[in-house]
Amino acid sequence: MNKNFLKVLAVALGLAVTAPASAQFNLGKAISAGAKAAKAATLTDAQMAAYVKESVDWMDEHNPVTPDDDPYTIRLKKLTEGLNDADGIPLNFKVYRVIDVNAFACADGSVRVFSSLMDIMSDDELLGIIGHEIGHVAKHHSKNAFRTELLTGALKDGVASAGGAAAALTESQLGVLGESLVNAKYSQKQENEADDYGYEFLKSHGKNPWGMVMAFEKFLKMEEEAGSKSSYVDKMFSSHPETVARIERMTKRCNKDKIERPVNEK
Repeated sequence: MNKNFLKVLAVALGLAVTAPASAQFNLGKAISAGAKAAKAATLTDAQMAAYVKESVDWMDEHNPVTPDDDPYTIRLKKLTEGLNDADGIPLNFKVYRVIDVNAFACADGSVRVFSSLMDIMSDDELLGIIGHEIGHVAKHHSKNAFRTELLTGALKDGVASAGGAAAALTESQLGVLGESLVNAKYSQKQENEADDYGYEFLKSHGKNPWGMVMAFEKFLKMEEEAGSKSSYVDKMFSSHPETVARIERMTKRCNKDKIERPVNEK
């Protein structure tokens, strides 16, 4: 097993990765805060879209995507039937067969669900998570987080527009971006906004928004069980009280709308 494969596997599982010496950031190329701000202003929406697509394609290429005839793919396709776009952003869904319990969504509408998350979630719970992730896309949280990572994170020296053309990303930079896509964290305000959008999105598409509450309850249980906290719990909930508050908030919405809670819980 070669070093590149091990590095890619580590990124896919959300583990810390140290780049080889040849790929380390070159301090000789470091740029000032003023220069970075100027570069940020030159990054167009079209360039952002190109960077997002390149990063998503890299993730899909370097992770085990389940084929069309795989039970995971068939299940996800059935669950997301009719979920075509979020405020005009086209949606596409794939499953990564990996051991981490996780899911993420990208600014271009790409939603990636990990097989181990599917293993522990009922259909309604899984849809609740997907609705929440789509909320981050529709509210442009994913886009803003990606832009920040491009311009102020580990890639700060290599992504600005040069003569009207976007700079090419290296394999090492794509690896860092891939990790940022998987493990993106948002503020409590953004998480609430994603919850609210996800609730309305699911309801408007004939899906039961109780699934979001049920998924949160399952994550709360994982929080409370020593040693079982997953990377998805880490990135979605910064504290136990916050999890409880979000459960209570979304439960009130479901009850107010007189929506019946599903019984097909895993």
